[in-house]
Amino acid sequence: MFIGIDFDNTIANYDKVFAAVAEHEALLVPGTATTKSEVKAAILALQEGEHGWMRLQGRVYGAHMHRATLFDGVAGFLRECNGRSIDIAIVSHKTKFGHFDPDQVNLRDAAWGWMTDQGFFESDKFGIDPEKVFFESTRDDKVARIEKLKCDHFIDDLIEVFDHPGFPAHTQAHLFAPHAGLAIIDGLITHGDWSSIRNCLIDVS
Repeated sequence: MFIGIDFDNTIANYDKVFAAVAEHEALLVPGTATTKSEVKAAILALQEGEHGWMRLQGRVYGAHMHRATLFDGVAGFLRECNGRSIDIAIVSHKTKFGHFDPDQVNLRDAAWGWMTDQGFFESDKFGIDPEKVFFESTRDDKVARIEKLKCDHFIDDLIEVFDHPGFPAHTQAHLFAPHAGLAIIDGLITHGDWSSIRNCLIDVS
């Protein structure tokens, strides 16, 4: 079995980081929002909100990448896959630099450093092959990579990836939607947490 996994907001959890950075940079009044989705909605409602949101993303995924955490259950899932010799690839739509980031931090280097610190590439931890980590410049390129890899399953937090016309029919789509319940609609399996993903994929492997 070959499992592909998205990176941002699927493996790496930025909920607290988005809120903290938005408040620090005076984009939001403290306590206005707590999750990434709430922060996004609040900022997009502001004048020039689209610019503010893109700038915030660049800051969070770059200079503040070190503050991200693993979603609950990710570590156990990756350890178990490693122990069972289940192949994993990480495929992310991640540009080299963030939009409107004044510091122009290399987002790919920041993500790579974070994964290294978390033990992603250590054989006795997650055991991810560095050659199977892919940062793609566009969503089209990301979907093309999933097709090229021939993933049996792919896990992502964005429905847009699975709705893409190029998403391979042979790859089972798993939508990671925190706090949602398990659901199967038109072949798409929705999971509210990583425990659900583990039970679905590893228990049947």
